[in-house]
Amino acid sequence: MASAHLRLSQDPEADRLLSDSPLALLVGMVLDQQVPLEWAFASPLELTRRLGRKLDAKDLASMDPTALAAVFSERPALHRYPGSMAQRVHDLAGALVAEYGGRADNVWKAVQSGEELFTRIRSLPGFGEQKARIFVALLGKQLGVQPEGWQAVSAPYSDAGTFRSVADIVDEQSLAKVRDFKAQMKAAAKKAGAATTKAGAGTTKAGAAAKTHTATTTKSGAAAPKKTGAGAAKKNGAGAAKKTGSGATKKTAGRGARTGKAASAR
Repeated sequence: MASAHLRLSQDPEADRLLSDSPLALLVGMVLDQQVPLEWAFASPLELTRRLGRKLDAKDLASMDPTALAAVFSERPALHRYPGSMAQRVHDLAGALVAEYGGRADNVWKAVQSGEELFTRIRSLPGFGEQKARIFVALLGKQLGVQPEGWQAVSAPYSDAGTFRSVADIVDEQSLAKVRDFKAQMKAAAKKAGAATTKAGAGTTKAGAAAKTHTATTTKSGAAAPKKTGAGAAKKNGAGAAKKTGSGATKKTAGRGARTGKAASAR
């Protein structure tokens, strides 16, 4: 790794450690999540102070995870989520010991391509795809680690003249620009989320209206046959039969009785 003069935490002593210790830089990158980036990259120095010794992957990997979490949780905590982040740092140290002889810089030493570099970093605990791309861009832009294809695998963070990530922070002004860019991205994501929620609410409302319309149509359809079908048949059939049947019989019987009475009188 080329001699570096990183300015990520904006604290001279913390930045000196990041520049001199590849492990401290990796730890800072793991912690750069859901906290201000200055806080994340200043934490490796504070961790060395609490441990009372230099950062060493074998040492961290051999620690009881609970004990390391307690160190992270001392006030002020090294992260907003000290327990989970202590576990990630512990897992990172374990991976470095198992795969790279306990040396963080072996992760990027002698890599043959940008793709290989990206794959190595992406496989480390605590590194998702985006964070791996940012770290490759940081190595390329500020630390001179530039295997063939490094720009392609770390795009768009490798783009020149941009202020997207920690890869572009070299002073207070660039830090402010990166922070502004992140704020814009966050606002855009929030706006997009609100639009999606609104669209979903509109769809739900339309569905409810359609359901109400269907229920009304069904009710109207059910009422009509009752009146014009069965109801009409009952009224026109049974009613008519009653009138023409029993009524006619009663009338005929009455005529017969009168006729018989008249005959007797004669």
